[in-house]
Amino acid sequence: MARILEDAGLSPAPKRSRSWRCFLEQQWSSMVAADFVTVELTRGWGIQRVHVLVMMQLATRRIHIAGIVNEPTQAWPVQVARNETDEEHGFLKEGSFLIHDRAAVFGEKFKATLAATGVTTVKLPARSPNLNAHVERVIRSIREECLDRFVIFSKGQLEYLLREYVAHYHEERPHQGLGNRLISGMQGKSEGRIRRRTRLGGLLSFYDRVSG
Repeated sequence: MARILEDAGLSPAPKRSRSWRCFLEQQWSSMVAADFVTVELTRGWGIQRVHVLVMMQLATRRIHIAGIVNEPTQAWPVQVARNETDEEHGFLKEGSFLIHDRAAVFGEKFKATLAATGVTTVKLPARSPNLNAHVERVIRSIREECLDRFVIFSKGQLEYLLREYVAHYHEERPHQGLGNRLISGMQGKSEGRIRRRTRLGGLLSFYDRVSG
């Protein structure tokens, strides 16, 4: 058996390694990536920094704002884990793999809470941001296309901006990774007058066709 494996260019099982790319290809449909984006709120007394946890289903590119917190302690992600594994409304389903970085807030209790519902956590190696490139890229889009264009005064305003951007991202923004289709799957008409519609006072624009 060892000779057969050697002739095929494969190492014996105990020495065989699986690349990150191979792992993603095998688990792609069930992979969810998570990362934090930091946002500064302008207050009367100065600046308040808050943290937003963003999740993304890699296969569908669908994104979800899992929560906003002043300072994420280890207890906060545990509650997020409970919320996102809810059978009816949770973003994480049984059998999912959750990719996250090595931030201390993703502690053992967080992992155990997810594991109890059938979700496996995958901690990235140190100094390897490229391994979580998809969610890193969408966070950059959220910043450049939305958050960096506003002076944000409150969490309520931040929640509104994120809600509008997520709706735009899913329903109105074509995605190259999906063959320039919409995430929602609702494609526009191929004929008719072109109409421009906007969100956030014209910051986000999208176009569709209407009859007449």
